[in-house]
Amino acid sequence: MMSEEIDWDGLTFSLTPTDTMYLTETSSTEPWMPGTLRPYGPIEMSPASGVLNYGQGLFEGMKAFRTSKNRVVFFRPEENARRMQRGADRLKMPPVPESIFIDAVEQCVQANLRWVPPTGKGAMYVRPLLMGSGPILGVAPAPSYTFLVYVTPVGPYFKGGVSAIDLLISEEYHRAAPGGSGGVKAIGNYAPGMMPSRKAKDAGFAEVIYLDAETHTYIEEVGAANFFCVKDNVLYTPELTGTILPGITRQSIMELARHHGYEVIETKVSAEFAMAADEAFCCGTAAVISPIGSITKGEKKATYGDQKPGPITEQLYNHLVGIQNETEEDLFGWLHEIPQ
Repeated sequence: MMSEEIDWDGLTFSLTPTDTMYLTETSSTEPWMPGTLRPYGPIEMSPASGVLNYGQGLFEGMKAFRTSKNRVVFFRPEENARRMQRGADRLKMPPVPESIFIDAVEQCVQANLRWVPPTGKGAMYVRPLLMGSGPILGVAPAPSYTFLVYVTPVGPYFKGGVSAIDLLISEEYHRAAPGGSGGVKAIGNYAPGMMPSRKAKDAGFAEVIYLDAETHTYIEEVGAANFFCVKDNVLYTPELTGTILPGITRQSIMELARHHGYEVIETKVSAEFAMAADEAFCCGTAAVISPIGSITKGEKKATYGDQKPGPITEQLYNHLVGIQNETEEDLFGWLHEIPQ
């Protein structure tokens, strides 16, 4: 498919195969070296690879935007590089140096520039993957590793754009437990959420909200996104206790909100407190900010703002998207230009 033929308005958050991907490999004892670009397509891997047998793998999610100034930019890519390094330490993989990570995502976007949507029509989603690709039979770190990057143009994550979504609190399933890998972007964190998510969608909800595994009281994450609520003009978000992902959008929203003069509190956020809040939203690279219209827990249902985004949610959304599109000043130096 030629990029000229893409229906930019019809893009959803789904995979469109592009032209080129990036790949590099190393052993557990050698340093990482810059990789090469190759046509997008299948890669060869041992059936005994560590990632296939034991889930020794991590991924990142980031976006490149075509801005109103016709530049192509990343949003805070260094944070993705650092988060992947922390995850590599947790899963006993050799961390990819920040310089190689940034070079890889830049090269991959440059090679696929024709697939970057026009300003306001979506973004190019960039997916770096780090995995134990070498063969290993015992449960142990793989002998060799692959770091690859592929890209795809995407539209909005939630259908219908920035309309409020209905969420269901999961009383039966948990995303992560203390001491586990919930604080890093391990591939194994995501498969167990597919069944609760499907059940919620079948019941008419957009996604599930997970509570903490210890007390079943405090909100942790929304599916694959971070959670915020607003009460009396103060923002609350679950604190980083090792069981939720330290989202880059989450951190950015906290900085933006403080810039606007709002108090932001990282704390344990009980479901009861959240359901009595004035506004609620979830956020992530894929979703950016999605306003929450209602939260259901058992027989109880809390609704927010007549199913419309609340004023603070809307203000933060507009400012964040404005920075990404360069219709607002990049006060924090978050944008990283990709040479065209």
